[in-house]
Amino acid sequence: MVAIYAVWYNFIKMHKTLKMTPAMAAGVSQTLWSMDDLCEKMDAVAPKPGKRGPYKKSAAEISN
Repeated sequence: MVAIYAVWYNFIKMHKTLKMTPAMAAGVSQTLWSMDDLCEKMDAVAPKPGKRGPYKKSAAEISN
C-alpha cells in the first residue's frame, strides 16, 4: 500500500510549488500519469492465474 501511495505522490499528484510532479521535476518522467496508467502498469506485471490443481476432499473428523 505504501508503494502505491509513493507512486501516486511522485507521478500523479501535481504539486503547487513545483507546478509539476516530483518525477517530472527530477526528469524521470516527461508526462503526467493518471490512475488508469498506474492500474494498467500494475495489471501488466501481475501474475496470470494458472490452472487449478485437483480437489482433495479431507476426511471428516467426529468431534465427540
